[in-house]
Amino acid sequence: MDMSVTISPNKDAEATSPAAKPPRTANASDLDLWLEKVEALGELKRITAEVDPDLEAATITYLVGSSKSPALLFENIKGHPGHKALYNMIGCNLSRFCLMIGEEPLDHPLKAVQALQKKLGRKMPPREVAAAQAICNQNILEGDKIDIRMFPAQRMWPLDGGLYLGTGDAVITKDPETGRINVGTYRMMIKGPREVGVYTSPGKDATIDREKWWKMRKPMPIAACYGIDPLLFLVAATSLPKTECEYDYYSGIAGAPIEVFTSDLTGLPLPARAEIVLEGFLYPDETFAEGPFGEFTGYYGRPSGATPYMRVERVRYRDNPTLTCALMADGAANEAGLFWAALRSAGIWADLQKLGVPGIQGVWSIPEAAGWGITVVSIRQMYAGHAPQVMALAAQCTAGAYFGKYVIVVDDDVDPTNVHQVLWAMATRSRPAQSIDILRETWSTYLDPSLNPPEIRPWGSKALINACMDYRYYNSFSKRTKLSKDAYEKVVGRWQELGLAGEPPVITIFEDEKSSGSVT
Repeated sequence: MDMSVTISPNKDAEATSPAAKPPRTANASDLDLWLEKVEALGELKRITAEVDPDLEAATITYLVGSSKSPALLFENIKGHPGHKALYNMIGCNLSRFCLMIGEEPLDHPLKAVQALQKKLGRKMPPREVAAAQAICNQNILEGDKIDIRMFPAQRMWPLDGGLYLGTGDAVITKDPETGRINVGTYRMMIKGPREVGVYTSPGKDATIDREKWWKMRKPMPIAACYGIDPLLFLVAATSLPKTECEYDYYSGIAGAPIEVFTSDLTGLPLPARAEIVLEGFLYPDETFAEGPFGEFTGYYGRPSGATPYMRVERVRYRDNPTLTCALMADGAANEAGLFWAALRSAGIWADLQKLGVPGIQGVWSIPEAAGWGITVVSIRQMYAGHAPQVMALAAQCTAGAYFGKYVIVVDDDVDPTNVHQVLWAMATRSRPAQSIDILRETWSTYLDPSLNPPEIRPWGSKALINACMDYRYYNSFSKRTKLSKDAYEKVVGRWQELGLAGEPPVITIFEDEKSSGSVT
């Protein structure tokens, strides 16, 4: 699990916004404050029955997370008294995603994407605080007193190679040449009481940092943080510009600087409100056989025979800490599906705007398609070649280039977040012989199970599907059926009188022409 999606932020976005978080109390972590808001929303499920961290917690999460579901806080973990584990932080729930980025719950995914896009365009540096103020410093272990197995590391899937302490994590590294701090999310399998693996894919920031340290024949200082709030998880799992620090983006989205303190062991700035922090070093040529691990694609990633591991030299943790866990799975149960979808969508939308492409009505990367496998762009067609232009650019712009396999462009009367409408448009407006283009040798991932033999990875391909009305016949294209706005509003007004359950569907596209015939 090397979780990242590239975002090209809008640096011109406004830089002022109310802070997303309530005032901090001395003994509250950022995760505590977020959970308070989730519980007030009625979306936190506290599980007090004993649950085994070996397969059982993940199985519960998978079964619950296949539909709109609460965050799951396991408070009675077998073999780990006084410890808690949090799963399904965001899951497929738009309301919790909105809370994560400091917004009140919004009623449509595209509104959340636009809010995130705007907030990604502003940055502010972290705020340094004294180490004594850091909640993770309530308990500090060093040397032989360290045994990281005290924390409820999880085995998610039956064939996982071991117990994974790092899934919902934020890993801190430093470029030794520039001093740039990187915050990333990487899978971390326990090797021993004071050793934990750090799997990073080629080309990722932590890999580049490590290679620079090792080229200098020095161990790389590293810190791994757990018990973090979801916003830190979000920016850690996002590939931001390699010269910039994720802390700055966290602060910009939150509307207030993240608090950090500088470690006297590694020299790294550590999040003061994280609940668990491991510190240590990665030494040249010290590796072990790590994995396999059930990945975000819904398949096991290949086991690695040469994964570096951290020698843990210091453990910091608050009293009764919570381990944040991210289940990688198929479909809606994938912890990263929704927020990857929103991040990818925001990035592609921003890139298209910067490239000067007009008429973009919305961008959506389908969460159930591994978060970034399928991207849909809705446009108002304005000229010949508009739809093919959008397809090509959305597929290869900075935010869209990595891994995604399908780019579908639809007209502005189709909601890109509504899979049913998208499929309808594909079935009724695309012409397979004319509407599909293929890009070959594109940027993919080592975790794509469809690319075989594995040695051909990470090169992939992309299908571009034009599901718009043929622009040459746009004005004469068969008219689709649309509701009457008057009739719709009348029915909505009578919804309860008619005895219909739930809320009426929101419709925004109506018939704007009058019938030429008479009704008798």
